Amino acid sequence: MSNLPEDWKLFQGDNRAPHDAIGTLPDAPPWRPFGKDPNPGVSRRKRRGETFQSQSEEVAMVNAALYLRRPLLITGKPGTGKSSLAYAVAHELKLGEVLYWPITTRTTLKDGLYTYDAIGRLQEVKQSETRGDYTEDPQKIADYITLGPLGTALLESSRPRVLIIDEIDKSDIDLPNDLLTIFEEGRFEIPELGRLEKESDDPEQKSVSITVKVRTDYTDETEHTYAEKKVTIKGGRITCQEFPLVILTSNGERDFPPAFLRRCLRLNMRDPDRVQLERIIQAHLEHCNLSESQVSDLIDRFLKSRDKSREQLSTDQLLNALFMIVRQRDWVGDEKESLLDYLLAPLDRPLEVKSKDRSPKSPAQ
Repeated sequence: MSNLPEDWKLFQGDNRAPHDAIGTLPDAPPWRPFGKDPNPGVSRRKRRGETFQSQSEEVAMVNAALYLRRPLLITGKPGTGKSSLAYAVAHELKLGEVLYWPITTRTTLKDGLYTYDAIGRLQEVKQSETRGDYTEDPQKIADYITLGPLGTALLESSRPRVLIIDEIDKSDIDLPNDLLTIFEEGRFEIPELGRLEKESDDPEQKSVSITVKVRTDYTDETEHTYAEKKVTIKGGRITCQEFPLVILTSNGERDFPPAFLRRCLRLNMRDPDRVQLERIIQAHLEHCNLSESQVSDLIDRFLKSRDKSREQLSTDQLLNALFMIVRQRDWVGDEKESLLDYLLAPLDRPLEVKSKDRSPKSPAQ
């Protein structure tokens, strides 16, 4: 008799002989494009932008940020689509790759502007001196400089670039204030290049600015902005032509100083309602064999837990649950309910493990 499982579970855990059921593993969910995509992380975020369902206040505040050239600070629960909104804007307005700057407690302003590999440059200098071919060449210094997401966003452009500063509430207390000058002036200098300026022989010209090429933070070859993977800068100074659309996300874990808030527009992202959830499901699961009753029943359950019981749930969990319930037509006992309990477990409390019969199963013969 075959050892292959007879239901949706590829792994049975009953000590049966090894089998090839893994060969029947279906394609990944549309929001988890592993296996067929060379850059699944970028593609996943882009798809979320393409399928993002905007609410009216979100549309209004994005447009206000574009018109006023102000950063947009978005607060909301995890999983409400704060980052996806930036990808939706870039997709619709054809603004190219979205620059992404994740924030931690150790992040500094310089991390977002540029990095300089001083050790690599020093090693090159020593090797050149050993060979006897060392020369003063500004470009050799520039080869070890890479613009960060914020620095790339401030490059000259006829259209605004798009930058996500993700989870700004996790930052060191000084970072929001450090961003104020950048938000107001839209420019910065790279000292390692600025100090290479030479005095001019012309008394009417104070100094001679050097021109070099540096790497940027663009990596997506499918976007038109990839042509700017390397750019020319003069005098080590970068000044934006069009202020970028800067979207700062926050989970509300801290307050920000008034001076910082004054320079931002603010938006609180609401949880999607039933109509929006139906649109999100249609956008992500249009090719899944889901019945209207399956969708309606699971939305009812999701909203009851989220809104009436005040449990913290994300839309991702609902999509995961819908994707899984079509794996099996005839569920045995409480297997379906047990799986849904785990997939829709609240995010704001410890996972409750229900007692279950742990008696050994008989392996398939």
